[in-house]
Amino acid sequence: MNTTLRWLTGLATAGVGYAGLVERNWYALRRFTVPILPRGSRTLRVLQISDLHLVPNQRRKIEWVRSLAELSPDLVVNTGDNLAAVDAVAPALRAMEPLFGSPGVFVMGSNDYFGPTPKNPARYLTRRHAEAPPGRVRLPVEDLRAGMLAGGWRDLDNVRTAMTVGGVPLELVGTDDAHIGRDRYAVVSARPSTEAALTVGVTHAPYRRVLDPMAADGARLIIAGHTHGGQLALPFYGALVTNCDLPTSRAKGLSRWWPGAGSQPSSYAPADAAWLHVSAGLGTSPYAPVRFACRPEATLLTLTERG
Repeated sequence: MNTTLRWLTGLATAGVGYAGLVERNWYALRRFTVPILPRGSRTLRVLQISDLHLVPNQRRKIEWVRSLAELSPDLVVNTGDNLAAVDAVAPALRAMEPLFGSPGVFVMGSNDYFGPTPKNPARYLTRRHAEAPPGRVRLPVEDLRAGMLAGGWRDLDNVRTAMTVGGVPLELVGTDDAHIGRDRYAVVSARPSTEAALTVGVTHAPYRRVLDPMAADGARLIIAGHTHGGQLALPFYGALVTNCDLPTSRAKGLSRWWPGAGSQPSSYAPADAAWLHVSAGLGTSPYAPVRFACRPEATLLTLTERG
C-alpha cells in the first residue's frame, strides 16, 4: 500500500469514527429569530424537537432533551419520528416530560408508526427513497400519542385548531406524515383565521404537496423535520439528499417558502412568502448511526414583530 493510499484510508477511518462516535452525540441548540408577528405582539419562544429516533439505552440524549425545559419555551412543537424501537415509548415520554409544562403540539412521523429496517444507503440517492421496505415492525404509536395528549399537548395530525400562547392568538394546522402517504391537507385547508395573529403549519416530512397549499392558504410559519439535514453533508456544500422532494438547499434551517418555491431559487421569494424551518433532528436510524457535518439539533425560534 503506497503512502497516498494509506493516508486516504486513515482519513476515511478517522471520518467514520468521528461521525459515529462524536458528531452523532454532539447535540446542538440552534437559535433563529423570525420577524413574523403583528405590531404590538409580545415575543414568543417556540422550541422544536424532532426525529429523536430513540432507543431505550440512549440516556445522554434523554437527559439532553429534558434539559431543554430550562429554556421555558412558550410553545413546544414536536415534528415526529420519536421512536426507533418497540420499547421506546416510555423513554421518549420521559425525555419530553419536563416540557409538558409548556403548551405543545405534535405530529407523527413514519418512525412513530413503523420500526426502522436495514436499507442500502444508496437508495436515498434514487426515487425509491420513500418505498416501504418489507417486514416493517409496527410500533405502539397510540401509546405515544396517548402519553403526549396526557401531557397536555395537542395532536395536529390532519387537524386545524386555535390556541392562545403567551397571550398571542395562534392558528395551527398540521398533517400526518406525507412520507408514508398519511397526509390529508385538503381536509383541513382553509383561509387564515381573522382572529389569529399568525397561522403556523406543522408537518413531519416537508413534501411540496404539503408546503405549497399551506403557504397558499396563508400559513406564514411552517415547521418540519424528517430530513436529518441530509445526515451526511459535505463541508462548504451541504446536504446530499433530503429523503423527500425538498431541495437540498433547504434541508435544514430557516428559509422562505411559497407555492412553486421548490423549482425556483430563494432569491425569487415574494414579500408574503412563508418562513420555513426544517430541523436536522436529534437522532439517526440504529442501522445508520452516523452524522457528518450535520450535528443533531433542537431549535429555539424566537418570533418577533414584523419589521
